[in-house]
This record gives sequence, structure tokens and C-alpha cells, in this order.
Amino acid sequence: MGIEEVGRQLLSLPREAGTVEAERARELIRNHLTGLGYKVEVQKFSFSPASLQAFPIFGAGLGGLALVLLPFLHTETLPSWAALAIWVAGLLALLVVVTGVGLGWAPLGEAPREDANLIATRGIAPTRWIVAHLDTKAQGHSMAGRLVAVWATVLASVVLTVLSVVRLSGTLPVGWLILAAGLALASGYLAGRGRLSGRSLGARDNGTGVIAALFAAETIADPHTGILITSAEEFGLVGARVFARHMPVSGDIEFVNLDTLDEEGKLYLVSHDARGERLARNLAARLTPLGLPIRSRRLPLGIFVDSAPLARTGARSITIGRLTWRTLRRIHTPGDTPHDLSLATAEQVGKAIVSEVPGLMASN
Repeated sequence: MGIEEVGRQLLSLPREAGTVEAERARELIRNHLTGLGYKVEVQKFSFSPASLQAFPIFGAGLGGLALVLLPFLHTETLPSWAALAIWVAGLLALLVVVTGVGLGWAPLGEAPREDANLIATRGIAPTRWIVAHLDTKAQGHSMAGRLVAVWATVLASVVLTVLSVVRLSGTLPVGWLILAAGLALASGYLAGRGRLSGRSLGARDNGTGVIAALFAAETIADPHTGILITSAEEFGLVGARVFARHMPVSGDIEFVNLDTLDEEGKLYLVSHDARGERLARNLAARLTPLGLPIRSRRLPLGIFVDSAPLARTGARSITIGRLTWRTLRRIHTPGDTPHDLSLATAEQVGKAIVSEVPGLMASN
């Protein structure tokens, strides 16, 4: 079965992690990689789907904390330091709760799900991994909506912090209190829309990345390059964290993560540290001949990608994506379908990142 048919079948399946459809998609990819001569290991793991509740809980908690804080910011009969004490204690407690939920320590009554990574090698320990996550999700808002929610939450947190500090010098005008409460409640509402809602085929996020990885797998001549297809990325980068925890990695290894390769916009090479920046510069030499606008940058606030936990192992790690704000408004919704989507960028990028460019690996 060729990549075109594999892609057609892949993009017909809503691949939410831990579902039957995700397992069918994983088996499809496994069979294709095996047919290309790879030895494919299935790395099983379990995860808590409640992890997606972390951000909505934080938003709701922030709104509630703001309402509790208002009397301490305005009433002269209470100590001037009380507002700051309540704010710091409440924020720390909220962060502890959402961290526990986000890491899967608090299941919130939801049963754990089973999922798996695919680890494909040529029988030799890889020094380079091509990575893409298989799973999809649909939420009450798009990725663009989540970014707006994150920015609103950060703004509300900053305003409440400033007001709590200013309260040490006296009471605050009612207008500032109304503004702070409004920001906190709005951020809570926006964050609450992050709950799962419906299902998505995930054509762009991340069907394009998986297909690009398959084009890379078909093109690779170097046996030291492996293919890593993760899952449960949408539930807190679970698959990548499991791989990083159980596989021996070091600064001698590089990870090239492919996540959302739309047909419009700049080609972003996203790094997390100086090691990743060097890798991005080297990969730009392979990607420049494609004629696409390329921009190297650090990971924006509010976006999570598999290259982040892989970078924390000490390896060189980046994410490559191509998208616009219009793409962000579509992904993480049922509207992320293969309709009107070409896979030209996925094919070009997948082949280019494993092309032979003399000196690239040596210069890392």
C-alpha cells in the first residue's frame, strides 16, 4: 500500500488517544513501516484523560480567587497585607491542584486509557529520530481560541498580582477592582471551553506530520535514523514523555518533530534551547531549496509540542510546522478535515529533512 492510500485511510479516522480508531490508525502505520523494512516496537502506556481538565480548572479557580480577593483589595478594615497573602496562597494552591491534574495524578473519576508509541528502527540504535504524533482531539475552542484563553489568563494573573502589591500602600479604586474581576471571570470562561467536545479527523494536526514522517521513512538512506510515532500528545505530551523517560538519550541524539504542515504560511523551526537553535540552522539548509519562507523561533506561550520533553533529555530537539492564524482557528475542531488539504508540504518537508547534505550531522 502506497503512502497516498495510507494517508487517505489515516485521514478518515478520528484518532483521539485511547480509542478504537486510534488503534486502527496505529496498526495502519505499523504495517506500512514494517513493509518499508523497519523493525517496529509498540511502546504501550496508560494515561489519564482528565489531564485536559487542568486548564479549565485553573481558569475557574482564577475567577473564584478573584472574587474572594476583591474585599481584601478594597476594604480598609482589613490589613493591607491580607490581599497579597490571600493571592499568593490561593495561586500556589491552585497551581498544585492543576499540576496534579495535568500530570495525571488526579483522575477526577475518569478511567485511565491505554495507548502506545510506535518506535521504528533499522536494527541500529538511532542518532536521529523523525517524530510525529498520531492522535487528535476536538475541543470547545480551536487552537487559536486556546491561545486567546492563555493570554487572557496570563493578563488576569498579572493584573491581580499588581493590584495585590499596590494594596500594600492603600485601598484601590472600584474601577480597577471591576476590571480585575472581569478579566479573571472572562479568562475562566475562555479556559472552560477547552474541554473535549466532539471529534476531529485531525487532517492538519497532525495527519500532515505523520504523512511527512512516512515520506521521510521511505526516503531515508541512513540506518541511524529512526521513526517515532507518539500518541496522547493532545493529553499533555504523554507519549513523548514516556519515550524520554524509558529510552537512553543524550546530547548526541537529535529529534525532528513534525507537527501541522499546512499549505500556507511560513515554515517554522521551533527550538527550546541553544542546542535546538543549532539544529534548526542546520536543517534550514535542507529546507531552503523548497522555496518556502522559513522562520526560526522559540516555542510560543500556550503551545505544547513533543519536542519539548525530548529536549529536556539533553538531546537536540526542534519542531517543524507550517501554519497561519487561519490554520490555528481550524485545528482542535471537527473542521480539521482533509477537504481542500493538499499534502504537498508534508511530502516536501518529509523528504527534505532526510536528504543528504554533506556536513550537516557533523556540524551539530
